Amino acid sequence: MKAIKANMTRGIPVGAYVTTCDNSGAKLLKVFTVVGLKTRKGRMPEAGIGDLVMASVKKGRPDMRKQVVFAIIVRQRRSYRRPDGTHVKFEDNAAVVLKDDKGNPKGTIFKGPLAKEACARWPAVAKVASIIL
Repeated sequence: MKAIKANMTRGIPVGAYVTTCDNSGAKLLKVFTVVGLKTRKGRMPEAGIGDLVMASVKKGRPDMRKQVVFAIIVRQRRSYRRPDGTHVKFEDNAAVVLKDDKGNPKGTIFKGPLAKEACARWPAVAKVASIIL
């Protein structure tokens, strides 16, 4: 995992349901923690683009359901600002399921665009991506 230059606006709180955009077998994830995030006492943790989260699979193939998986947030509806001054937001919230916490994706095909910040932080995800926005 590499560091990113932008200060990411976090738009996905813990407890949010996020769709997956890969062919790993999971369809819907429930985020229950953001890995490595430290917040103020009493504040609800939130995830942004490029963050590693732990989630449980709520819908998908029967062998994937009820499993705890690592995932990376690759799209969010909340707008965020890039260092060049542009504001970016996507149509939906989406994540990519990982095999391990090192960043190797479980799926081989990603549907839709992926954020440039997530691809810069996770090179293994960027290799599989077809559209980087």
